[in-house]
Amino acid sequence: MKTIKFLDFDCVSLENASLTLLVTRSVGPRVISLRFNGGDNLFAELPDFTAERPDGGRFHFYGGHRLWHAPENMPRTYARDDDPLEVIPAREGLSVTQPVEAQTGIEKSIHISLVEQKPQVIVHHTLTNRGLWPVECAPWAITQLKTGGVAILPQAQQGTGMLPNRTLALWPYADIADPQVSWGNRCILVRAAMQGRAFKIGFPNLRGWLAYWNAGTLFVKRAAFDPQAAYYDFNSSSECYCNQHFIELETLAPISTLEPGASTTHTETWVLYPDVDHPQDEDAAQAIVEKLGLE
Repeated sequence: MKTIKFLDFDCVSLENASLTLLVTRSVGPRVISLRFNGGDNLFAELPDFTAERPDGGRFHFYGGHRLWHAPENMPRTYARDDDPLEVIPAREGLSVTQPVEAQTGIEKSIHISLVEQKPQVIVHHTLTNRGLWPVECAPWAITQLKTGGVAILPQAQQGTGMLPNRTLALWPYADIADPQVSWGNRCILVRAAMQGRAFKIGFPNLRGWLAYWNAGTLFVKRAAFDPQAAYYDFNSSSECYCNQHFIELETLAPISTLEPGASTTHTETWVLYPDVDHPQDEDAAQAIVEKLGLE
């Protein structure tokens, strides 16, 4: 494994013919950088961005991609992850395992692999209950990306006759009149240009993908949706959060109860597309969806 310094973190590098990514080993776990070879990091770089915990400590976001367990709660969700990790080489990638969280008894691990010769990453997120009692939770995969771009959130298209076919969850601070949000029937666009405010939306993502365009590159993440399962946040399997510092694309697994010693795994697939036109409105975004076959 190749080890380098990035943002003053000890990181392990993974590379294939198209992509380079960096995984932290001194804190996290985080996939702290993802880029085309020779290109810029797509992920937000937030070494000093923190949230205050009730005990007076700070949770460090660091940027990049992380694993949480839903539902969101302070301080449980914000268990600090500032310690070194176990990094194990694996076929076409590596596995990173965090020390067991003292407050929750949950152990987080991420297995990352690159698809040979393709700009594609497969990420398995695993929660294991190392405690003595059952725990209800769900793996929650969160990717922080740099501002300045546009998120594309696909909406359900299936016909349901006289019954509703779409559900949206909005957080108390989300202004539905925010000018950076465009409400379309085929997709919702969130422009990462918030100033002094935040916005968050969630929904059951039957189409299974989320996308973010920035400076000509489209980042797409996919995660399976189970229509028979229950999800947190009004049945949201996908969520998008944005503030002035970063934008997040988030996917959640169904709610499960982990018995002591049991695990649950949530898988995402990431694909990068170069030279993609700016999705300035819903029609432009739909043209990208059709051109790339994202349906």
